[in-house]
Amino acid sequence: MLCPTCNTDIPANASFCPKCGKRTDEAAPPAATNPAPSTAGAAPAYVAARGGPQEPERELWKGSYSPKAMLGWWVLEGFLIIAAIAVSVFLPNPITWIAAAGVVTAIGLWVGMALAIRRLSLEYRLTTEQLIHKVGLLMRVTNRIETIDIDDVTFEQTLLERFLGIGSILVLSSDKTHPRLMLRGIDDVQRVADLIDTTAREQRRKRSAYVEQI
Repeated sequence: MLCPTCNTDIPANASFCPKCGKRTDEAAPPAATNPAPSTAGAAPAYVAARGGPQEPERELWKGSYSPKAMLGWWVLEGFLIIAAIAVSVFLPNPITWIAAAGVVTAIGLWVGMALAIRRLSLEYRLTTEQLIHKVGLLMRVTNRIETIDIDDVTFEQTLLERFLGIGSILVLSSDKTHPRLMLRGIDDVQRVADLIDTTAREQRRKRSAYVEQI
């Protein structure tokens, strides 16, 4: 029989160890363990580094090519319709009517198809983590720019676009594939540009806070 404390060989009926004096029925003390550090109340960067809960990715904005961006073409078509009616009144013959109707119909179909193609082939999506730009109708290409890589955001408008609240957004980033990305036909362009810029700044602020805590 071995002493549970010092592992000395002792008689089987011994109540005490003759070497260390401990009772033979006493269990050895449990080995000390190092408890895992608690993440309760820890900073978000520390929790993330320890594999703790992280903020889920959220969608902030989603859009496409705005119909208002083609207002000039709609106005042109309206003038052509008025002109065709005037010509038909002053030159009342079947050939004039057919020609006027054909021109108006062709312009209308072209404007409608151009708008449909642009709306179906362009898709924009902004999340807290990335700016997604999808291009293409038959074959679609998806471009992704991490919001933390965005360096500058500007937008431009013509005089007419300023009245309509639409415009184009230029995104400059350190992305190798698309360092200069233009988003065209954006409705409420100032709000969207500010949202992209604010999201990029927030991501850079979080990264700086994380680096300081490491």
